[in-house]
Amino acid sequence: MILDDYYTLSNGVRIPKLGLGTWLIADDAAAGLLRRAIEIGYRHIDTAQAYENERGVGEGLRTSGVARDEIFLTTKLAAESKTLADARARIDGSLKALAVEHIDLMLIHSPQPWSAFRKGEHFLEGNLQAWRALEEAQAAGKLRAIGVSNFEQVDLDNIIDNATVKPSVNQLLAHVGNTPFELIDYSKSKGLLVEAYSPVAHGAVLEDRSLAAMAQGYGVSVAQLCIRYCLQLGLLPLPKTTNPEHLKDNAELDFTISDADMDTLVNVERDTDYGEASRFPVFGG
Repeated sequence: MILDDYYTLSNGVRIPKLGLGTWLIADDAAAGLLRRAIEIGYRHIDTAQAYENERGVGEGLRTSGVARDEIFLTTKLAAESKTLADARARIDGSLKALAVEHIDLMLIHSPQPWSAFRKGEHFLEGNLQAWRALEEAQAAGKLRAIGVSNFEQVDLDNIIDNATVKPSVNQLLAHVGNTPFELIDYSKSKGLLVEAYSPVAHGAVLEDRSLAAMAQGYGVSVAQLCIRYCLQLGLLPLPKTTNPEHLKDNAELDFTISDADMDTLVNVERDTDYGEASRFPVFGG
C-alpha cells in the first residue's frame, strides 16, 4: 500500500511517498479532516503559513490518537518573508500555531512574494536570508529537513551555491498536461526530491474524456490515474480533498500505468483553467 512506502531525503530523513495537501481547507475544518485521513492511514500532512490553518492542522495531529513521531508534518515559510529576523519569527510562529516541538520539513513557499510571483525579480538576497533562518532552525532541532517550493533553476542555484545546508525538496505544480520536466530533472540532478502539488490540477482534469477512458481501462478514477502518474515519474504527490471517500480512493494506487500510457500522459498538452484555484496563494493572482 502506498501509504506504507517512503522516499529518503538527501539528509537521511524518511518521508512518506504520498501526502495530504491542505490548501483551501479552513482552520476550523482541518482537525476533523486530518483525524479522518490519519485513521485511513495517511502519515504525511502538508500545510503552510499562507493557508491560515496551521492551528487546526496541529489540533488534528494531537487528537488523532497516533504518536507525533509517526506523522510527517510539512509547513512553508510565507513567500513574503525575505529577511532573517522575519523568517526567524515566522518559523517560531509556525511551531507555536501547530503546537509541536518540531516540524519535519519546512519550505520557502516561493522565491518571490505572491504579489511579484514570476514577474522577473528573483529576490536572491532575501531568499538567502530566509534560508539562513531555516538552517539555524534545523541546527537547533526545530526542523528535521528544509527545502523550497516553486523555485526555478536560478533560484535553486542561488541557494545551492551559497548555503551551508543544501535543500532536500523542491515542491512544484505538476500534473498531467503541466509537468515541468526540465526543472524536475534539474532538481533531481542536485539531489532534491520533487514533490507535486495539485496532482489532479485542482480538479480541472476530472472531466477530461481521454483521461477518463484511460482510467476506466485500469478500473480506477481519473484522480487515481493522475496521482499514480506522478508517482511513476518519481515525484511525491500531495493530493487534496475534503471528501472522506476521496481520501481513501486517492491512496488506493495498487496498479501500474503501462509504458505506452505513460508516454501518452507525458505528452499531453493542455491550457488548464484552474477556476477558483487560480487565486492566491498558489498562482499569485
